[in-house]
Amino acid sequence: MTQSSTQDAALREAFLGGMSHAACTVNIVTTDGVAGRAGVTVSAMTSVSADTPKPTLLVCVHHEAKAAPLILENGNFCVNLLRDDQSFISDTFAGRFAAEIEDKFDCANWANMQSGSPRVVDPLVAFDCAVISAERIGTHHVFVGEVQDIFTAKNGSPLIYANRAYGRTARIDPVTSLATSPSDAALRIGCFHTFGPFMMPEIIAKFAQDDSTDLRLMEGDHRRLIEGLRTGELDLALMTGVDLPDDIEATTLSSLPPYILLAEDHPLAAEPNLTLETLTDHPMVLLDVPPSGDYFLQLFAAQNLTPQVKYRCPSYEMVRGLVGQGLGFSILGTKPATNLSYNGKALITRPLPADTQTLHTVIATKKGGALPKSARPFISVCRTLFSR
Repeated sequence: MTQSSTQDAALREAFLGGMSHAACTVNIVTTDGVAGRAGVTVSAMTSVSADTPKPTLLVCVHHEAKAAPLILENGNFCVNLLRDDQSFISDTFAGRFAAEIEDKFDCANWANMQSGSPRVVDPLVAFDCAVISAERIGTHHVFVGEVQDIFTAKNGSPLIYANRAYGRTARIDPVTSLATSPSDAALRIGCFHTFGPFMMPEIIAKFAQDDSTDLRLMEGDHRRLIEGLRTGELDLALMTGVDLPDDIEATTLSSLPPYILLAEDHPLAAEPNLTLETLTDHPMVLLDVPPSGDYFLQLFAAQNLTPQVKYRCPSYEMVRGLVGQGLGFSILGTKPATNLSYNGKALITRPLPADTQTLHTVIATKKGGALPKSARPFISVCRTLFSR
């Protein structure tokens, strides 16, 4: 490979990496007509002009996509801008479920637009277009469409793709004055959703005694909190220290020794010294949210054991409810004050062996990011309370 081609390859990779940070809506481009029906997921869609005789927009479709030649021959396409709860449609038309579904269009209900192009019955927006220009550039056809008809939903938010993952929009209040210092802004705190309700109220009550800072709270899973720190939506997050990426730094607050959760009348309830090996003879209810689910399973894998996972739940209280109903044991890290599940069933806890790997609770922040001045006293309150 020549030096020039090596440089070109490096530039291409840098371009792809840079463009991965450009947030865009997720769209299904469909067509139907004499050439037949087809559709494909695209992110490259943008307006061209609202001041042409009819509004115009463009989409870029890979030349190997089945839809590309059909759009050319049919002379029409519909841009279905998806809602944030429709990522399954995007994945289907991107070919991720090809082994499970023969016809991509079976994943949703459809209506025909004026041109005959299929429209998802309930997208956020749909633009029905006649092709007025088509040009192949590199690997993609650039189609310019003249908008003939528009469907707009009454409510909903767009599905966003950025950093090679789906996301959704969040409102950011505008700055009212350039004289406003970021250090005077509200403190935006994220908390891991399984232990937020047990830890945050006491922390905030203590913090509020000495600081009048406005607080904005967000509960979320591991991925959502990291995303919030990276984008600046959060100043800091109270979460577990498992699988944190290099651009997130963490201050350890405490350890969370995992424990066994059982119904009061479970066959193992009277056993004081339970082992992971003993648990493998009984069904398990797994808190299946990353990174917790993987961590709990790894405890077994480290001893070459495989638990009988019967139920997988993303909800902490659902896990407690199923355990209380006698449907299995669970392993958890957070221990609320009450020994009753939401449905009033009595629960008991048993410790795991002392050498079991523990989770750590941390305060996470974006590496190198500027923090509001109120963040330091908040972190100090967290350290004081967790040191108990």
